[in-house]
This record gives sequence, C-alpha cells and structure tokens, in this order.
Amino acid sequence: MRHVDEYRDAGTARALAARIAGLCEPGRRYAFMEVCGGHTHTIYKHGIEDHLPEQVTLVHGPGCPVCVIPMGRVDDALHIARQPDTIMTSFGDMMRVPGGSASFLDAKAEGADIRMVYSPLDALRIARQNPGRRVVFMAIGFETTAPSTAVTLLRAAAEKLENFSVFCNHVTIIPAVKAILDSPDLRLDGFLGPGHVSTVIGCRPYEFISAAYGKPLVVAGFEPLDILRSVHMLLRQLADGRCEVENQYARVVPRDGNARALRALSDVMELRPYFEWRGLGFISHSALRLRDAFAAYDAERIFDLPGVRVADPKSCQCGEVLKGVLKPWQCKVFGTACTPETPIGTCMVSSEGACAAYYNFGRFTRSAVREAART
Repeated sequence: MRHVDEYRDAGTARALAARIAGLCEPGRRYAFMEVCGGHTHTIYKHGIEDHLPEQVTLVHGPGCPVCVIPMGRVDDALHIARQPDTIMTSFGDMMRVPGGSASFLDAKAEGADIRMVYSPLDALRIARQNPGRRVVFMAIGFETTAPSTAVTLLRAAAEKLENFSVFCNHVTIIPAVKAILDSPDLRLDGFLGPGHVSTVIGCRPYEFISAAYGKPLVVAGFEPLDILRSVHMLLRQLADGRCEVENQYARVVPRDGNARALRALSDVMELRPYFEWRGLGFISHSALRLRDAFAAYDAERIFDLPGVRVADPKSCQCGEVLKGVLKPWQCKVFGTACTPETPIGTCMVSSEGACAAYYNFGRFTRSAVREAART
C-alpha cells in the first residue's frame, strides 16, 4: 500500500538503526521527547525502542488531547449533559474519561442523553433533527481538530441554528512545549515534533525551541520509518553541532501550515488568558475560547457551570507521565488497579494515551522491552 509499505520495510529499519547507533557518542546518553501521543503508539506498537541503542531514550510528551483535560472540565461537561432537554455530543475517546465522580458513560447509564459523534458536523446534524432541544458539542483537541470546530460554528451561524453550542476545550501545543522546556524536572536533547498539529500550524512556530532553548526539533510522521528517520535527523544535528527545526514529514506538512484552517480558527476563536492542563497546571495563553461574536454558541456562557477544580486521585500519576518524568510502568497503579477496562487516569483511557500504549502492546517494564528484543 503506497505511503504505508515503504515506511515499514524491515531492511530499511535495520539500516537506519545501524546509522543511529553510529552517531551516538561513546558514554553519552540522549533523551528525545515525542510530543504527540500518536507517535507513542507507533513506537510501542512496532517496537521502535527495540531498534534503538541503549543510549537513546524516547520520552512521552503532553500531546494527547484527552489526557490533558483536567477533571474539573469533565465535571462541567457532565453538569451540562444533565440539564433538561439537553443532548451532549462527544468524540468516543472522551466517553470513559473520569471526572470527579463519574464519566460520560456513567452519566449516560443514569439517563443523560450523551451521544458519540465522529465529527462536530454530526453534532450539528443532531441539532437540526432536534429543534426543541439544546445540542452541545464537547470540543477537544489541539490545532489538529480545532479548525473543524471553527468551520462547524461558521456553518451554524450561517444557518442561524439557535439550539447548537460548543463547550470549547481546544488547547494549543506551543505553550505546553514551553512549559516542558521550563520544567526543572526534565533534561531533553531534542524533540520529535507533532505531525498532525503541524499540518495546520506548520513548522515555523517551533523555531523558538532551537533559538531560545538550543534544542533541535524534527517534525515527524507516524510510520515506523518516519520515527527512526526523525531520530537519525536529531542525532545528525547534534553530531554536526547544529540546532534547527527540520521537517521529516514534508509529504504532509507544509512549512507555513494550512492558511485556510488558520483563518477559520482566527475568525471564530481567540486565546484564553490561562487554562488548566492535567499534570502541567495552569498555563497562560495555552487554550482557545470562542470570540464574542459567537457568544450565542458558547456553552460556557449559556450554562451556569460549577467551574470547580478537582484534584486528581492520589494514586494516579498521569501528570508525571504527561511531563515525561515517569514511564507508565513506573506508576504504582499501572496494569493493576488502572487498566483500559478500569481506568483511573486519562493516559489509560485515550487511544493516544501513553499508558494505554504500554498496556496494549505489552510494555510493562523497561527490562521486558529489552528482553523481548533479545529473544
């Protein structure tokens, strides 16, 4: 299959692994953060770590949109869903995310009308079909999914659809990466930049990482050879004494991003002064809200929300996993009390969560990974 088979060739992978090993300086260790949860799943589904030398460690980042939603925002969404004559719509990976006392699935079992959709346009269709009820779309995601929410709102406004609104939880990637760089807990040598986000924002927004922090970044694709080539490009930069933003995923990502998508975002949304991220706390100008012109479609203005902060369960260490401080298997409840069937934290729920990746692909300890590579 074109654009798949050629990025999964075993011979090419072995050759790349040899070139990567050849670039590693004796006695030096390297830590690269893959920002996107999609990269994490590729790494563990295809055993990419098994092809890397011991000196190279891949660290998970905060690029899973479901994982970074704090419990208080889930509780606000549940409050909306429980209002009379209201239909809450959501992507499927939000359905099992735990709030302070319940999830969407729990509330649905109790009688709330909560429906899974594949697109915000599906939610708009439900609003047309139910003119006597208020239909709310739980909008989550980075710049990857935010344009689809913006386009849906533009269509709702053009149709003057008065019973449709959006509970906006879209976040932006750059402030989160800056928060990671400013954290004293983590020492990184470079970044694998998020491919899907970059199709919208392009490569230029990452240039501060090399200019101000002296760290290279390579925007990476999602196939196994994409990851290996991106690691090779990072090591080549370090070996050459360079520090740049490079684009390995050039077959998809334009350097300047998607102008039409960015224009739709600018027309409909603006930056919030601050927003709470699970594990990272409050980060200024790190999320989006609807502009005043779209106040009639803003669920935060339509509904009286509790807005209460909810602390994560003490046993959950999703915050440390999201910051790359811990590997999932180092969490004390990973694979025991916390599994995909009984998740305690968001990293085990989402299809892009690091804990789900480790659990689903059998990466329960680092020693298990290395032992599997030798057998």
